[in-house]
Formats: sequence, structure tokens, C-alpha cells
Amino acid sequence: MSDKYLVVSSDGHAGLRAADYRPYVDPEYRAAFDAALPIQVEMTERMSKMFLVDDINKDWRKGQDEGLSGAWDPSARDKVLDADGVAAEVLFPDGITEMNSPPFGAGFSMGTDGLTAELQWAGCRAHNRWMSEFVSTAPERRIGLACIPVLWDIPTAVENITWAKENGLSGIILPPMWGNFEAYHHPKYDPVWAACQDLDMPIHFHSGPSPAKDYFCGAPMDPDAVVPDGAVGAYVTEVHLWLVRPLTFMLWGGAFERFPKLKVAMTEGTSIWVPEYLALLEQRYSVTHYAQKMGDFRSHLSMSPADYFRRNVMVGASCMPRREAEMRYEIGVDKIMWGTDYPHPEGSWPYTVDQRVETFRDLPDDEIAQMVGGNAADFYGVDTEKLAPLVARIGPDKSSFQLGS
Repeated sequence: MSDKYLVVSSDGHAGLRAADYRPYVDPEYRAAFDAALPIQVEMTERMSKMFLVDDINKDWRKGQDEGLSGAWDPSARDKVLDADGVAAEVLFPDGITEMNSPPFGAGFSMGTDGLTAELQWAGCRAHNRWMSEFVSTAPERRIGLACIPVLWDIPTAVENITWAKENGLSGIILPPMWGNFEAYHHPKYDPVWAACQDLDMPIHFHSGPSPAKDYFCGAPMDPDAVVPDGAVGAYVTEVHLWLVRPLTFMLWGGAFERFPKLKVAMTEGTSIWVPEYLALLEQRYSVTHYAQKMGDFRSHLSMSPADYFRRNVMVGASCMPRREAEMRYEIGVDKIMWGTDYPHPEGSWPYTVDQRVETFRDLPDDEIAQMVGGNAADFYGVDTEKLAPLVARIGPDKSSFQLGS
């Protein structure tokens, strides 16, 4: 029995600096890329100030250039992962922190306001091409995700999901907000759910996107907008709601009834919401006096939405605080996938080793093993035998978590 833990981070971010995406963009869209680049950079800078991260980010970055270059440099990234004891990680796009969002509104938001399908698909293809290349530098430890702006076009989405699978990627990211398009309980999405099930490509929703105009009163689109006090506080209080909302539609819409092997991960929205969410699903599904006037809204489901959650959904609990580890039985020990959120300042790096021990100290060995890596390895089909020599070299010692406190 190994004395080291297999650690799989459920939340890593990687992406090129904005200008460096140009060679990955289809040639016919490079002129549009050149025109859009300065606008993208300006908007990203405004967002950095809007979310109050600009000064903090600049201060946090001091002396960290080599480590932060792991956002796009595989050699630098591997040094960081090795030092953190992370054998494998899930890779989302990056964004504000390193000024490296993909072009044309691609990324983990993929909003549609003011954007065109043609260009957003071009931006997503550019990122997916680069991500495929990045994963190929160490395929046993990189779980790359493809950006799929599914709202525009279902056949194109299925085509791109298939391409992603064939080119070494291991899952997809969908926009958590659908604007004026159909929500995820609509049957039009069934070909996408079928493709993800059949190709074993888990779907991901990542925290962050929200109706920004509600919080920031026109910023960042309007440079003269006055952002009220409390904008960020209101945003961070509610942001997980926008992450969870697409899952609610999928659960009630019967996506997991029709596609029982479909897999979904909800990432970087904490895991604290899970117990109350499951209790609410159970209560709403149950036949009570309060549901009488609703008519039949559940006969298309063979079990409670909470049971589909338990069977089909995982939670990427980035940078878990101790409190979430203490709630592990209510959340589900088998649902939690710990993550570093590297290379973001709100993540655990460069203090990952200490933060991980603080979160999981003195818990049962088998439960730590599940949450720091075992659950994610099972969910993503990680080849643990290939990783075994790496784990033996860099994995955290199990004894370091037993402090006797």
C-alpha cells in the first residue's frame, strides 16, 4: 500500500496570452482577430478593475513570473505541479488574471450578447486546438477541456465534441447562462447529451459568469458607468446561483433520465450549497400539500432529481476550506473533488501544500484519498498506473496529514 496520496486537481486554468492565440485562429478570421485584440485587452483591464482584483493581482504577482508562466508553458507548469504534489489536473481556460482569455468571447463564460456565432466558434476552436497541443505534452497528467458554445448550433456542437475527443481532450465546458436561447431542459440539446454520454466526455460548468449588468450597472461595457458600493459583495454572494442554475434545468428536464451515463461537474462554486440544494430538490419532488396545484410535473422522472445528482454529478470544490471538509458527509465524500485553481490569486498556490493539510488534517485516510484525487481519477478515467511512478516521487506523504490535533 502506497504511503503517498494520488492528487488530482479538479480546477486548473491554462491559456495563451491573448495575442498569442493568433496562429491558432482559422486564417480567414485573423483580420477580425487583429481588430478585436485591443478591444479585448481593454475590456479585460476594465474587468480587472471592476472586480477589485487589479491592485491585489499586481501585488500578488511580484516575484512569481516563472511560476505564473505555467499558464501557457508546460515545463513551468510541471514544476509547479510537482512542488504542489499534484499528479494530474483538469484544465479550464484562463481569463482576467493572466490577461489570457481566448478570443471572440470564448472561455468558460461564452456569453452571447453582442457576439456572433461564427466568431465565437472560431475563438473556441482556437483555444481547443491549443489545449489539445498543451495536453499532448503530458497526456497522462493533463485533463483538457474543450470550449463548446452550444447555444448557437447543435450539429456544430456535436461535431466539435467529437473532434475534441479525437484530439486528446477529456471533457467539455458549456456556457452556464443562455440569454435569449433555450435553457438546458429543452429537448434540442439531446444530441449533445447523447454525444457526451457515448464519448464519455463530462460536461462542466464553471463559476464566474453572471448577469454583470445587474451588479455593475453597465460596466465594463460602459467606461463611464458608476459601480455602486456593494456590487462585488452582491456578486460573490450570488455567483454560485448562476453556476447551479443550468444543472437544475438538466435535472428537472430529465437529461439524466434519458442519458443515465451522462456526467456533469460543477466547479469553483464551493460545495457548501450542496446539502441544502439536495434537500430542496427532495422537498420539491415529494408529493405534498404545497405541490397540489402544480399538476403532474414529475412523471417523466423515475426518481428524485436529488438521486440523479448523486448518480451523475460531481463537485469541483476548489481550494476547499476546512469547513467544507467537515461537511463532507452532508455533501457526500464521493462527490468532492479538491482543486488548486492554479494560477489564480484566489487559489491555493503558492501555499498549496500547507492549505491542503489544513483542510484535510486528521481525517480518515480513505476519505482524504477520495477527496484529493480518487474521486476525480474515477470520474475522468485517469490512468493511475501510468501516474504511479510520478505519485511515488511527488505525492504528499499520508503521514503529513495526521497531526493528532
